[in-house]
Amino acid sequence: MSELRFHWCSPLESGQKKASGQYDAGSLDFDGIVSFVKEAEEIGVDSLLMAISYHMPDPLPMLGALSHLTDRINLLLAYRPGLLSPTLFTQVVNTVSWMSDNRINLNIVAGISPKEQAYYGDFLDHDARYERANEFLEIMHGLWGNDGPLTYEGRHYRVEEAQLGLGYKGGGRPRVYLSGASGVAQRTAVKYGDCWLRYADTPEEIAKAAEPVLAEGCAVGLRMQVLARSTREEALAQVAEMMREPDEKQRRFIAEFMTNVDSEAVKNSFRLADASGDDWLSPYLWSGAVAYRGGPALCIVGSYEEVADYIMEYKAVGVSEFIFSGWPSREEMRIFYRHVLPLVRQREAEAGGAGQSDAAGAVN
Repeated sequence: MSELRFHWCSPLESGQKKASGQYDAGSLDFDGIVSFVKEAEEIGVDSLLMAISYHMPDPLPMLGALSHLTDRINLLLAYRPGLLSPTLFTQVVNTVSWMSDNRINLNIVAGISPKEQAYYGDFLDHDARYERANEFLEIMHGLWGNDGPLTYEGRHYRVEEAQLGLGYKGGGRPRVYLSGASGVAQRTAVKYGDCWLRYADTPEEIAKAAEPVLAEGCAVGLRMQVLARSTREEALAQVAEMMREPDEKQRRFIAEFMTNVDSEAVKNSFRLADASGDDWLSPYLWSGAVAYRGGPALCIVGSYEEVADYIMEYKAVGVSEFIFSGWPSREEMRIFYRHVLPLVRQREAEAGGAGQSDAAGAVN
């Protein structure tokens, strides 16, 4: 079995210092982001997720700039169908593939909130957004297939004799991650993606949810947080410190936001957090920050060894990729790659049969 792949969430906003604090929106520290990305490249991060949300800078110009300022790290672009036409978006992705030497991959996100989608003039419901995502991806795959001018007519998109002068560098296409926890998200991932990406749950529950996707040959990835320290006592003390004097205004903001959410992935994280009682879904999976940070805030907590062992439990049920972040994001990234990743690799070697992870470049 291939080695696990570990990605990190790039801090396009600077609100990752404390799990129970507010997002720091309204400014952009581009020099700080460049510094973060260059360090991530140096310590061996596979890919950086360039997330998308109304409170963040747009990831497209960021990705274009960062592709020119880095040499090895892959850039995982999160984007929502409906913001650009599929032909134009494919043209943008192809262009960045040349700028970055094939270091761009895609995280297609259908959207989590009708209210936020309406900010951009989009009024489709949950299932209709996935229907549009299917059409969006079908057109993109058709253009990457380079079988001549593409004519397509669907419910949401119509193109006539679409063609692009600049193809994806080297042929093929980027790796496609499809986010969501619903059945329609799974089906879209299997049909058009390479990896089904969702928020966390316990390994036992992920095993059940991932079974139909794995059976179709699609990879499974988790987006979540991690907090590792040299001892469990230190990790738990850090959790307590992060939650000291929580910002209740932020919690109320998230609660209000949730009244307009139709994403099964996000709603499931809140259901899990509400049902946990003591903020723990397992001895190592903490849910206490979900009320302040939303769906991705489920967090593996423990000593370096405990975190490595818990990650291996996910691998045992078929998870092959993780997108992590932490509080503070940069410090936690250093801790993970210096202290936890070597332990994971050691466990993979001891288990035997762990080959090198698949290349992250073009998919042919």
